[in-house]
Amino acid sequence: MKIIDSHIHCGIQNVNQPFELVKRYMDEGGVQGACFYAPVEDIYDRYDYHFEDNYSWMACRQRANRYLLDIQRSNKDIFAYFFVWNDFRRKELMKGYKGIKWHRHEYEPVYHYDDPRCEQFLQEIYYYQLPIVLEETFENTIYFINRVAGQTPIIIPHLGGLNGGFSALSNAGIWDSETVYADTALASTREMDIFLEKYGSERLLFGSDFPFGTPYGELLKVKNLKLSEADFQNVVSNNILKLMKVLD
Repeated sequence: MKIIDSHIHCGIQNVNQPFELVKRYMDEGGVQGACFYAPVEDIYDRYDYHFEDNYSWMACRQRANRYLLDIQRSNKDIFAYFFVWNDFRRKELMKGYKGIKWHRHEYEPVYHYDDPRCEQFLQEIYYYQLPIVLEETFENTIYFINRVAGQTPIIIPHLGGLNGGFSALSNAGIWDSETVYADTALASTREMDIFLEKYGSERLLFGSDFPFGTPYGELLKVKNLKLSEADFQNVVSNNILKLMKVLD
């Protein structure tokens, strides 16, 4: 069984997180594969709520996403995710990305959900059945899940820790949807236990959110859950591989 970290950031432009560094942390943690996302710092100016896109940022995003695609092409256990922003480059999705990273925090610039290109981009995602890692405000998380309406899987990172909180999403019925998944990155073992008890092991994914967590430390939390062999294999490997259609 190969252990797959479903949540790692890797980039070399506005941060110093090259593949060689990330791979060392993966090896130290006993992790053989990973889903790679570009760092937010390479996608937009997260510190400017009124940020307006420009060609320089577009080029930076292109380089950031393609860096991961190049890594994927030479490493069969690395899976590149496309980090989307408001240019909604839907033609990029035909190049072999395994998923979508859709990310902002409350104090950051906003996605243009009313832009016709956004809907065109979503339709392309549905066509390729790419999982979407959604990190948004609570209100936008609810809106987005209702808009997608089960047409492709959605992964909420941190068991909802930055999407309004695990309990708030639970109270809203978000976890009840069979097409909504969660990753364990930086979440508490208590929240993992509650999720597993209520929904089983087939919609929970191991993730570290490197560099904010380490593969070793975050995997240890999952190991400490004392899962059965089958449940552990679902969480650390099978579930994410099935979502990316690497495993039947």
